[in-house]
Amino acid sequence: MQDAKPKENLILLVVVIGTLMASIDSTIVLLAFPAITQALHSTISTIIWVILAYIIVVAVLSTQLGRIGDIYGRAKMFNLGFAIFTIASFLCGIAPTDVTLILFRIVQAVGGALISSNSGAIIADTFDRSRIGRAYGFTSMSWNIGALLGIVLGGVITTFIGYRYIFFINVPIGIFAVALGIKYLKDRTRTNERVDLIGMALLGAAIALISYSGIEYASVGANAVNSALFTIGVLLAIAFVLFDRKAKMPTINFSMFHNKVLRNSMMAALFQGLGFMGVTFLLIMYLQGVRGYTPLIASLILLPGYVVSGILSPIMGRYSDRYGARNIATIGIAFMVAGVAFYILFLGVSSPVYYVVLGTIITGFGGAMFWPSNNSAVMANVRGELRGAASGTLRLFGNMGLIGSFVIAFVAAASAMPRYLAFEVFAGISKVIGGVGRGFVNGMHAAFITLILMLALAGLFSFIRGREDRSGSVEAEHKGKSLHGKAE
Repeated sequence: MQDAKPKENLILLVVVIGTLMASIDSTIVLLAFPAITQALHSTISTIIWVILAYIIVVAVLSTQLGRIGDIYGRAKMFNLGFAIFTIASFLCGIAPTDVTLILFRIVQAVGGALISSNSGAIIADTFDRSRIGRAYGFTSMSWNIGALLGIVLGGVITTFIGYRYIFFINVPIGIFAVALGIKYLKDRTRTNERVDLIGMALLGAAIALISYSGIEYASVGANAVNSALFTIGVLLAIAFVLFDRKAKMPTINFSMFHNKVLRNSMMAALFQGLGFMGVTFLLIMYLQGVRGYTPLIASLILLPGYVVSGILSPIMGRYSDRYGARNIATIGIAFMVAGVAFYILFLGVSSPVYYVVLGTIITGFGGAMFWPSNNSAVMANVRGELRGAASGTLRLFGNMGLIGSFVIAFVAAASAMPRYLAFEVFAGISKVIGGVGRGFVNGMHAAFITLILMLALAGLFSFIRGREDRSGSVEAEHKGKSLHGKAE
């Protein structure tokens, strides 16, 4: 960050802290499942919703809160999100029951959604197009470091201090970040529009129903209830599109999808999420359930991929500034495909564990190329007044991919074992042996093929996105010049 202006460094620091905290809390609960279940006298099928409720709420609210940031100020919404996240973290730490913990996690997710849906727009408001990729490289680095820290800290804190401190750890960091944010984050662009309440309600209900039905399908299989919820969710999504295309002040301004670069970058994010997150879920289940490693050891085995991705992301982001996102992000997807194919070819019931390490290094290298390049392609190719909506929509696509990947992973696991056992294996409190272990590996390989197809679609959209125009400066834009990117 040495060639950025001092104030830009501080703004980027606040955004990086927000990304880091949101990332840590997406994984820190994983290794605390057994301790939370025992302390709150709950069941693993209930405690799993401590993570799932968080993911669904962030997905549901991303576009809406990004749009609200466009209207009322992105910095204001970002700082509000930090405050909500910090207070909710404290409440999660003192939650007396499993139900109250889940409810406080939902509140925490509201804060997380405010942070994540406005952070990308704040970076785009701050950095010139020629340096935006490097800035997103630092946020990608913080996301990978946060995901790793969440897993490791969750194990260490739960083992040596107590699970409640996995939430308390956010409080001092959050207070520091809120103070920095209030001082240095200022709103530079706003729209003079109103909130599209009907559109927000239709979209929120559609995403919630589709997400919930998918997770329920992974949990209990197909039945009349989750099939009906899914159908209603799809109908509401169609109703939202029809309504918002005619609305004067829509929740999602569909005109931004006329930009080829932005549209295909969004689709690449969706299919990359669908194809990659399920790999991580299945590897965790493989290491804990088939190989018998503790959750903490399993997380350390996955460490090299996060380290590689975290170190290389700012470098790859700078390359995307210089050469554009298309080639760099597409090659990154190719590395991810190669890493998953490596698992199919070489990972068996008793394979050397360093095969997993090699695979994570390959996919981590690909992630470092894809994430900052693709994110910067979206935000560098949207008009200033739509950046909050674009940032929120990008987060929505990524979270929908994550949820879909979760469903693929658990359906694959359930093909070899009862669904309740699949959840227990994921939480690290049960193991599988003999034929069940071999069946799981076969199902894992089949799921990997499906996930590779999703990644291939991400690569296709990445390649056909077209070239970008990253000329211009933030100062020029705020004087009224349009920086709406044009695909070639």
